[in-house]
Amino acid sequence: MDIKTLHLIEGAKQARGLAVIIDVFRAFSTACYVVRNGAREIIPVGDVELAYELKDGSPDYVLMGERQGKILPGFDYGNSPTEILKVDFSGKTVIQTTSAGTQGFANATGADELISGSFVNAEAIVAYIRKKSPEVVSLVCMGTWAIRQADEDALCAEYISGRLQNKTFDKQDIRARLKESKPARIFFDPAKDWAPETDFDYCLDIGLCDFVLKAEPFGNGLVALKPVYTKAGPSGFES
Repeated sequence: MDIKTLHLIEGAKQARGLAVIIDVFRAFSTACYVVRNGAREIIPVGDVELAYELKDGSPDYVLMGERQGKILPGFDYGNSPTEILKVDFSGKTVIQTTSAGTQGFANATGADELISGSFVNAEAIVAYIRKKSPEVVSLVCMGTWAIRQADEDALCAEYISGRLQNKTFDKQDIRARLKESKPARIFFDPAKDWAPETDFDYCLDIGLCDFVLKAEPFGNGLVALKPVYTKAGPSGFES
């Protein structure tokens, strides 16, 4: 298995094989909590106007996302696990657009298969990759606003790669390292009320979710992220 670590939008464009689009703070951590709370699917889009168009065409869809960290006008939710932690999304289709994470799905057109990546479901990702056993795995770190590399995404890629090689990690060490990182400062700055401190903890609840979010065709060139659980079922997975 050839494991490649790539970065930002250019990295997404280079992704091949099974690509894991990683955004720890906070897009694909938030996505996991949304699905954990019952959402049927998440449509990741790179363009804000497209998100509005999808909502106009299907008013029952939920709009979720941000630019530069802040919730967008007219959106139902921003990009915070804390904000949606107790929201019931049962049966809902959620449209998600973010500065970094969803841009990866919009640009990783050369990959054979796409799943989202975060620490929240990192163990499920490892189990899924082991089961699929692809020749190439592309770990795409989307960084801060897709313009600069970010420690949390790189460390998540290191974790997934290491676990695939049966390495062990100290979860408290991961938390400590990231708490001192520049991207994490937003969670401890009272002026950044769109990034509550509890988001840091929720994004680093390693292994909380037992599913991957896999991209399936949705129509009109879009994909929908749907859960594939890494337990039960005769094949080892159930969706």
